[in-house]
Amino acid sequence: MKADLRTAMKQRVLVGDGAMGTFLYQMGFPVGISYEELNLISPEVVADVHRRYRDAGTDIFETNTYSANFDKLSKFGLESKVEDVNRAGVRIAKEVAGTENYVLGAVGSIRGGKRTNVSTSELKRFYQQQIFALLDEGVDGILLETFYDIEEMDIALLQARKLSDLPVIGQFAVEDVGHTLDGYTMPEAFRIMREQGADVIGFNCRSGPNGIMRAMETVAGRVGVPMSVYPNAGAADYVDGQFRYGATPEYFGQTAVQFADLGARIIGGCCGTTPDHITAIKQALADYVPQPIAEPDPAEITSRIVLHENVDERAGRGGQPTIVDLVKQRHTVIVELDPPRDLDIAKFMKGAETLKAAGADALTLADNSLAVTRMSNMALGHLVQDRTGLRALVHIACRDRNLIGTQSHMMGFDALGINHVLAVTGDPARFGDLPGSSSVYDLTSFEIIRMIKQLNDGVAFSGKPLKQKAGFVIGAAFNPNVKHLDKAVQRLEKKIASGADYIMTQPVYDPQLIVAMREATKHLDIPIFVGIMPLASGRNAEYLHNEVPGIQLSDEVRSRMAGLEGEEGRAMGVTIAKELLDVATEHFKGIYLMTPFMFYGMTAELTQYVWEKSEHQCPTCFNPNNQLQ
Repeated sequence: MKADLRTAMKQRVLVGDGAMGTFLYQMGFPVGISYEELNLISPEVVADVHRRYRDAGTDIFETNTYSANFDKLSKFGLESKVEDVNRAGVRIAKEVAGTENYVLGAVGSIRGGKRTNVSTSELKRFYQQQIFALLDEGVDGILLETFYDIEEMDIALLQARKLSDLPVIGQFAVEDVGHTLDGYTMPEAFRIMREQGADVIGFNCRSGPNGIMRAMETVAGRVGVPMSVYPNAGAADYVDGQFRYGATPEYFGQTAVQFADLGARIIGGCCGTTPDHITAIKQALADYVPQPIAEPDPAEITSRIVLHENVDERAGRGGQPTIVDLVKQRHTVIVELDPPRDLDIAKFMKGAETLKAAGADALTLADNSLAVTRMSNMALGHLVQDRTGLRALVHIACRDRNLIGTQSHMMGFDALGINHVLAVTGDPARFGDLPGSSSVYDLTSFEIIRMIKQLNDGVAFSGKPLKQKAGFVIGAAFNPNVKHLDKAVQRLEKKIASGADYIMTQPVYDPQLIVAMREATKHLDIPIFVGIMPLASGRNAEYLHNEVPGIQLSDEVRSRMAGLEGEEGRAMGVTIAKELLDVATEHFKGIYLMTPFMFYGMTAELTQYVWEKSEHQCPTCFNPNNQLQ
């Protein structure tokens, strides 16, 4: 009869199995399907992989259930099969493992390193559902793998502990050897896991043996429990349409003893590893006798990461007050001016200078709005600040950049002193001027707000310390032009909970809606900038009303604009906008003006109108004699 898993780890180093997903990929199963569904529709395939690892010398088998949770399976229409998939995965593994080997129920991270919109209560429910099925089918323990942050690992671990006292193994995937994604040092993360009841703690995925070795060295002698390691077979290379991994079985055999010397009591493989890698590990550890696991020295355990802070916290460009500070004191005007679609910036810069002279507090630049290619708002934002002194407020869309590109983009903004941003989802690429391009959407608008806030803590998206804190002031978009305003406000509250510092609305053309919006949002404690976009013509009014998402004109406004073109149309558009400003400035201190078709004279006039109505003087456009400059 096999020994209890906890006892077995005291006696010898146990050999785990290798990759399941990448091995199935190498066998010809394509990316984009649910490998976990194979437990139900092709159990013989999964059993075959397990048998290959058994023949290679595996002591511990993982069930093919890494992504077998409600959230991940729902993407394949399999959310009703969570219990079936997990139970089948256990039965297949147990049949192959026999009575002498161990079977661990594999449970993967749901958020996967992203700040997804999966709530804590949903995580608890999803993990409880999956772990219960695994335990009820008779696994020898639970393996929590590829977790990026303490918060999610802790949720999963607590669900496992509520359901069973069987061994629980928790494994982190770390990009930076010293920290989790949410900024905890690895010794601190391990201490928290140990106190919450983890029997084994370790690392898997994200890097090969060298990277995991370095991560282990940061916690060696400070753990107090056995460790487990499942490295990738090096970094993946994409050759001739296939992913290939370069770390050889021989290399894995050489590093296995080093892992054991550092306290590893379970050693297996993750992405790219094969039965040959497991054979090499087994042979290298054949005569290895492990030393007892030492209790950690409390003095060795570091506290939560403390990062260097900027002197002025980047509260504003050059230490200036942010627009959030300004709008608490007086009416504050943000004006939008679209970057050009060509390489000529002369008109744009002239518009920026005109709006600066009119008294705008910030110039906001969209990020390829309507998925139409325009000049980089990073470059133009820098030029605006450098040449005119007007604050740049840039939009950052989820559509065009993956996590890598988004963080790189934000780091560039920080370096240029552009610290006011508006996080938006972005219109789908297929509706723009390059319909064949891809829409990335690695992040939702909620997630991008949280991720940018993390930069303000001095922590990269990967969890790596950034040596200093960013100082981004983050805005979120709000569309009040909806049938159910209360539901739109509820969505807005989630953005505020994610970390939004201020709100900018879609253009509003109904005075009564402005009043209703004030009533619906009066409980919120962050400023709202009401969107006003003067209409340029009757055709412009009909286009906006009928074709642009998020914009809705009243019948009265459309009637007044009907048939008007040229200067006559723009004059009526400004008149209507002033009527809206009469209401907006009474109920809100934040005003967001949008310039149509580069007619910046219209928004300059409206900016001056706000100051005429305000009890505060324009900070830039009045001289001591109260005359317009």
